[in-house]
Amino acid sequence: MSELSALDETIQNLMYEVGERTKAAMTKKLQIDEKTSPHDLVTDVDKSNEQFINQRLRQLDPTAKIVSEEGFGDQVHDLAGRVWIVDPIDGTMNFIMERENFAIMLALYVDGQPTLGYILDVMKNRLYHGGPALGVWENETRLTPPLNRGIRDSLIDVSSYILMNDIHHAQTAARAARSIRVFGSAGISMTQLITGRTGAYITNLKPWDLAPGRVLCEALGLVVKPIDDHPLDVLSSNFVLVAVPAAANDIEQLIN
Repeated sequence: MSELSALDETIQNLMYEVGERTKAAMTKKLQIDEKTSPHDLVTDVDKSNEQFINQRLRQLDPTAKIVSEEGFGDQVHDLAGRVWIVDPIDGTMNFIMERENFAIMLALYVDGQPTLGYILDVMKNRLYHGGPALGVWENETRLTPPLNRGIRDSLIDVSSYILMNDIHHAQTAARAARSIRVFGSAGISMTQLITGRTGAYITNLKPWDLAPGRVLCEALGLVVKPIDDHPLDVLSSNFVLVAVPAAANDIEQLIN
């Protein structure tokens, strides 16, 4: 077994372990706080998950840097060396309000290159994992690239904020699609893309939202690119289009 394969197996086990811890914590009363607004929430489970994951990563990979959402990671200004990017609960609003459609996410970048990505759909116990060297998997089933459909034959996923405010002409793209979906979790949206259920995703993502999905999507031949004038940067917020190539081409013509 290669070093990368062994690391992947170890991280898979960690992801399942954190998923079980999360489900156990859901049987107790959540402690919920606002971060920047009533729409931007954090729970005690977000924080405890992040501390648990970061502690394990420091034991496993002590020289690596860690970027993580709730502030328990390092101050990271570049992607030199090995950088882990952690989202302890992606879709916290769904976690609180729906008790489903949320994910735990993790990614490894090595000298800026997307290397390993993990998205655990906690309530369905589906772990999407892998990278360019290992392929992309749903639990133990290897995934193949999704069908390359144009926008008119595709469901597209648009973040509610972008859609409601018609940022980058997102409403034009939405009207051209077969229909739209809004999942409220970047991780869940990325799993819909890599399994071929949707053909495109238009959104604004922070580092921990983008990094894992980018690894898996690019490994399957999907397009991941900015839709504004800023270069793609997994250490900053990005307006991004993630899509199969045909849908990406259609959407770029509609919104630019």
